[in-house]
Amino acid sequence: MSAKIFIDGEVGTTGLQIRNRLEGRQDVRLLRLPDNLRKDTEARAQMLNEADIAILCLPDAAAIESVSLIDNKDTCVIDASTAHRTADGWAYGFAEMTPGQREAIASSKRVANPGCYPQGYIAIMRPLVDAGLIPQDFAATVNAVSGYSGGGKSMIADYEREEAPVSVPYWPYGLTLQHKHVPEMLAYAGLSHPPVFQPAVGRYAQGMIDAVPLNLWALEQAPKLGELHDCLSQRYKNEIFVKVAPLQAAGRLEAITPERLNGTNSLHIHVHGNDETGQAVILAVYDNLGKGASGAAIQNMNIMMGIDETTGLVAADL
Repeated sequence: MSAKIFIDGEVGTTGLQIRNRLEGRQDVRLLRLPDNLRKDTEARAQMLNEADIAILCLPDAAAIESVSLIDNKDTCVIDASTAHRTADGWAYGFAEMTPGQREAIASSKRVANPGCYPQGYIAIMRPLVDAGLIPQDFAATVNAVSGYSGGGKSMIADYEREEAPVSVPYWPYGLTLQHKHVPEMLAYAGLSHPPVFQPAVGRYAQGMIDAVPLNLWALEQAPKLGELHDCLSQRYKNEIFVKVAPLQAAGRLEAITPERLNGTNSLHIHVHGNDETGQAVILAVYDNLGKGASGAAIQNMNIMMGIDETTGLVAADL
C-alpha cells in the first residue's frame, strides 16, 4: 500500500525538487491541490489531515499554521522551514548526526528538516566535540558559499533574468551575524557558543561548501590532522550519504568545488591543514537542494515510512 504524501508549498524551489524526486515512485501517492486552492485554508487542512506524511515547504509562519490545521494523531510532518528546528517535540532530521538519531526520526510524528548550511557544519563539528578533540567552549567559525537557488524564487529570478542579471561572482551576506541558521548550529554542534557564521552566494545555481577553520594550536591538547580525520572517519564509516575523503596534502583538489555533488544526496568531508602550524580547515561539500534540502526531506520521509532510506536518492562515490 502506498503512503499518501502532501507537499504543502510544492511550487517553491524545495517543494518542486521533492515532487520531482517522488513522481516516479510506486510506493507513494502524491496528494495535490489545484492551483486555485493552494492557499485555501480549508482545502489545505483537508489534505494535511488525509496525508500519511505532510512535507511543509513554506515560510515559517505558514508552516506553523499548517501544523495547527492537523487535528488527527496519525499525520506525520516533515517541516522544511526554520520554524521547528529547535522546538521541543520535534526530531532533528539529520540522520547521520549522532548514533540513535535515525531512531529518533523514525519514532517521531514531527521532524524538522535541517537547514542547508548547518548540516555541513554540524557534520564536521559534532563528532569532534563528542570525542573531546574540540572543547565545548571552542570559538568556531564557518565560512560558506551556496548557489543562488538557496535564496528561493526571487533570488533565482534576479540571477536568471535576461536583462541585467546579477553579475557579482561572490557575494557575502549575513554580516550582522544574526542569520536564521545560527540557533540551529548552536543547538546541534555540541558547542556552548554560536559560531561566527559568514555565508555567501555564488553566481551559479546550486551546490555548496562549508569551510570550518581551526586554530588547533590554541587548544591545551592540540589534536593533529590525523586525529581529526580518524574521528570523522570512524563516525561516518558505515554511512551511505556522508563520507570522509582520504587524508592527503594538497593545495587544491578538483573534488572540492561547490557543484561537485549536485543531483545527489551526498555530503563529503575533507580534512586539510598543517600540523607544523597547528592549523586545520575542514570542508563539507554537498548540494544545497539535495542533502541541504529536498534530498534530506526524502531521506527523512523514507526513514519515517520504515523503508530503505536511500530509496529514490543518489549517493556519490568519493
